[in-house]
Amino acid sequence: MKTEAKHCIKINLPGGVVSAGDMYEILIIASNAGATTISIGNRQQLFFCVDADRIEDLQTDMMQAEISYEIDKDDFPNIISSYVTDSIFNNESWIKEGVYKDIFDMFDFTPRLKINLVDSNQTFIPFFSGNLNFITSGISNYWYLYIRFPKTNSSYCWPLLIYADDIPAISKAAENVILNNRNLFYDQPEINYQLFVDMVMAVNQFGNQPLAEPLRLPDFYLPYYEGFNKYANNKYWLGIYRRNEVYALEFLKDICALCLKTRVGQLYTTPWKSILIKGINEADRAEWGRILNKFQVNVRHAANELNWQTENLCTKSLDLKKQLVTEFEEHDLRTYRLCFAIKMQPKTGLPGSVIIRKQDGELYDVLHSRDFNPNSKDMIVYRKDIAQHSLAQCLIELCNQYHLTLSEENTSSSSTYYDEPEDNSNEVAKYIVYQCNNCLTIYDKAYGDCIHGIAPHTEFDTLDDYMCPVCDSPKEEFVSLERFIAAS
Repeated sequence: MKTEAKHCIKINLPGGVVSAGDMYEILIIASNAGATTISIGNRQQLFFCVDADRIEDLQTDMMQAEISYEIDKDDFPNIISSYVTDSIFNNESWIKEGVYKDIFDMFDFTPRLKINLVDSNQTFIPFFSGNLNFITSGISNYWYLYIRFPKTNSSYCWPLLIYADDIPAISKAAENVILNNRNLFYDQPEINYQLFVDMVMAVNQFGNQPLAEPLRLPDFYLPYYEGFNKYANNKYWLGIYRRNEVYALEFLKDICALCLKTRVGQLYTTPWKSILIKGINEADRAEWGRILNKFQVNVRHAANELNWQTENLCTKSLDLKKQLVTEFEEHDLRTYRLCFAIKMQPKTGLPGSVIIRKQDGELYDVLHSRDFNPNSKDMIVYRKDIAQHSLAQCLIELCNQYHLTLSEENTSSSSTYYDEPEDNSNEVAKYIVYQCNNCLTIYDKAYGDCIHGIAPHTEFDTLDDYMCPVCDSPKEEFVSLERFIAAS
């Protein structure tokens, strides 16, 4: 994050939302410190760089404005949310603007773990990129909680649904248990899940609604998130994306000024490093168009340029993305329903249907998620040891293979989610799970069955009189499934 003689400033925007007035104040402070551009991170945060001799003045301005920030650090990851999708990418959920705001307001601490608040009816915001992943259930105001323990391949579904008002409190309790017991829950090869639950429950009895059904992942679809688009009540939303992933401060100042002038209260940042503005009146479209023309901002990029995840402030990732997008364009490649992630660092938690993972040298591996759903952690190695100049052809072949398969198969509209060990390897291994024929619930020995009190690592064959935790089907109704995943 740090470059020579410069320092990187990071500002969290909880939930990826900021008022136009607050954003304008941030831009003025950055500009006064000598910055000319600002970037958006994968967790909906802001980054800008300033010279070392301007740091003291910047710190004074930040303190006077009461803005929290970090210099060359990321000790406090931003809380990300699907707030931005409300009313434009999803109208089917019970979670609305007021619920998000209430939850944000109840956080009385700055989290040190990554927290995601995600609507299960959308696929614009990733589900499992956090350490504490809260995902809406079918019951109003109740959430699933999936815990991905830091620096490990271990994840766990909390045995009860969490009430919305309890999200900040259980986040604080879980974070304290993990960080105060690093020898048990942080960077450990094995996790005692029941011990973790007991220690968190000792703080408070979080969750009182049983898991009536497993979380089902929606089929992935990345909406086109650029340009002027009409939605409810004859309003428009505007999505803005920059190919080089940086935004001129003067451009953003004009955006904020017009928001204030036309009574548009908020701006939104997205994990796709874009900006979105809702609530634009049709009468004001011409003024918005003038700003775009003034700064020559294009808002109709090709779809296959928008569906990429790259590491924050990583020039090498961005250069590789530009190379691959150019070659995709030359081949007129269809990338519908796919998204790509470039991982230059082995533990970068970027979600993607297709993963381009750099090795220690100059070679790359290409992997893809099960069913090409980027919210799945079941990763399959497609090709290994690929030179950079051969990556595009490899990806083109994979995309063509995916669309051929898609045209031949009548796939299910959704899939039951179960945790898989996060890929962090170079080999392919066989993995056996058991699935209920009636409701498709998965029994995975790595996680056992917390509802029935079955400990992790319990072999399915050793269970007597086992019944499905969701539909009560007997053990005989389960069938074994052979899966191939990246071995650990």
